[in-house]
Amino acid sequence: MKLVNLCIILMFTPLVFSASLRKIYAPKLPEESMNVPEIIQYYGYPSEEHYVQTEDGYILTLHRIPKGLHKPSNGKVVFLQHGILDSSATFLMNPPDQSLGFILADAGYDVWLGNSRGNTYSSENIKFTTKDKEFWDFSFDEMAKYDLPASINYVLDTSNKSDLYYIGHSQGTTIGFIAFGENLKLASKIRSFIALAPVATVKYIQGAVKTISTFTTEIEVLIKIFGIYDFLPPSAILRFLAQDVCGLLYPTEKVCSNIAFLIAGYDVSNLNETRLPVYLSHLPAGTSSKDIIHFAQMIKSGQFQMFDYGESENMKRYNQKTAPLYYVDKVKVPVALFTGSNDWLADPTDINNHLIPFLPNIVFNKNIGAWNHLDFVWGINANKMIYNDIINLMS
Repeated sequence: MKLVNLCIILMFTPLVFSASLRKIYAPKLPEESMNVPEIIQYYGYPSEEHYVQTEDGYILTLHRIPKGLHKPSNGKVVFLQHGILDSSATFLMNPPDQSLGFILADAGYDVWLGNSRGNTYSSENIKFTTKDKEFWDFSFDEMAKYDLPASINYVLDTSNKSDLYYIGHSQGTTIGFIAFGENLKLASKIRSFIALAPVATVKYIQGAVKTISTFTTEIEVLIKIFGIYDFLPPSAILRFLAQDVCGLLYPTEKVCSNIAFLIAGYDVSNLNETRLPVYLSHLPAGTSSKDIIHFAQMIKSGQFQMFDYGESENMKRYNQKTAPLYYVDKVKVPVALFTGSNDWLADPTDINNHLIPFLPNIVFNKNIGAWNHLDFVWGINANKMIYNDIINLMS
């Protein structure tokens, strides 16, 4: 990833020379340099950190807000799962009255926040370190097969409950569709599945990610040559860009927001640009290159499928030449969908043609016209537009 970091720094070179101005004109926000437990405690909420081991040896970190500040506990548990290149921090990036994690705690819920293998908070394995290529030999297949069951079962055992509400964003919905369709025992423990910016097929994806997908073969070759198995891990360079460059006043925050829009879709009306340094201090949180390649494969195939290893290796692993498909019609859990018409990652065409017609138990479906992929977790008016609906559904 040194090559990627070098490209990023060169792209921002004209801005780097003026970064020191931020210390004069735009003081840092406290959350920029905090981890998740520190953010929770900063706002006065109780915070817990838990560790769970998956069946294949990864150590995942779970963050917990056991209760809120304004209402007594209602005895219900909710589990929040982030998207690709993200972490549990994504649900806590705005002040408490605008962040889903805090809002749910204040509504009386026992809030748990997951972290997928390979991100900032889940970078340990009982056999391998992050320097070993074996550590990074995973995609969302393994997150659905191992991470989600281990995390949910741990949460239920620890809280002494038999079921919970599941809220996923982006890839957090992808692994939910897989796990709750393939693992019926796990599905029986889910009261409802709330899908924010849901992702299954990605045939009609737009923006920078689609462009990257056209170079899948070249990326795989580069990974083999240079041994780059982790994709966009947190680094000093990225933190510098987030905190010292993107925190400058106009026009640098406009540049940073436009870069985000190239990935998520354009919606300037719902983005608090003054919070960009906080968002970008915690994102990207890292994943495997294999995870990125998996999505790129699905963009090309137009199918919701397992990782494609090629005909020979597919025969060894799957006993068939092609990668097996995932079927969302297996998901019997009640599903609530929240989508955006301007979402370039969870594209409306994919959702309307390849997801909604096949989910057998949709209990709620809301589309917000101008929203992009990140508005569901960072949007200024997300609390009014969707978080109240979520609480009403869970109540």
